[in-house]
Amino acid sequence: MRVSRRQCALLAMLWLIALAGCSTHSVPARDSGRSVTRTTAGVHVVQRGDTLFTISWQQGLDYQTVAGWNGIVPPYTIYPGQKIRLYPPNRVSRSASPGTTSPQRATPPPTTAPMSAPTSASAKSMLAASPDAAITWQWPASGPILRRFDGEASGKKGISIGGTHGNQVRAAAAGKVVYTGSGLVGYGRLIILKHNNTYLSAYGHNRDLFVQEGAEVRAGQVIADMGSSGTNRIQLHFEIRRNGKPVDPLRYLPRR
Repeated sequence: MRVSRRQCALLAMLWLIALAGCSTHSVPARDSGRSVTRTTAGVHVVQRGDTLFTISWQQGLDYQTVAGWNGIVPPYTIYPGQKIRLYPPNRVSRSASPGTTSPQRATPPPTTAPMSAPTSASAKSMLAASPDAAITWQWPASGPILRRFDGEASGKKGISIGGTHGNQVRAAAAGKVVYTGSGLVGYGRLIILKHNNTYLSAYGHNRDLFVQEGAEVRAGQVIADMGSSGTNRIQLHFEIRRNGKPVDPLRYLPRR
């Protein structure tokens, strides 16, 4: 009888293990404040924390062009689950299968407040200016240049400026904050400014951010302090993008 009980207990344990192994369940992803890229066949599926600016930035595209391809109008509100086409609507992605060329708008409410249009007269005139209107650029930090622009390099394309923890990071020109956060891999705590319909600038690896999305900033305003988020040394990664494409900041910044 003792042997029979042991055998029954062993069989019962094996049966429970088998049931557990056959069951399926999903584990909720931990909210790290970092958006996860979902881009296949030239279509990006919007994740929590995405904005039209960050999606376009990752692809090296002009946000207005992407908005036009997808019929998105200011203030460029997008929703989790929405499919964003990353190519013109009259062109089929090489790897796309039938039925994937028309982005669909999901119905859930937005997870972040939509970016409102600038209200001040100065900001309106700045954004309505000619796309090639002159911008007076200034250095965002005073440290030495650690790395210069390399248009052939993969990943981030800008310059790196050295410093110490707490050094001030300043807006290189007047503009509007269109992104703050850590959702773009490799940039750490990042700020993106929109200066007009042509130019954006980015400030990465900060320690603390002093501005929020939607805020209007003046040239030279302190927007962050330097740190080492997303990298192994204290530095500011600075980029300028023209129509979505990275350009050499040293061609725009004044000589020291």
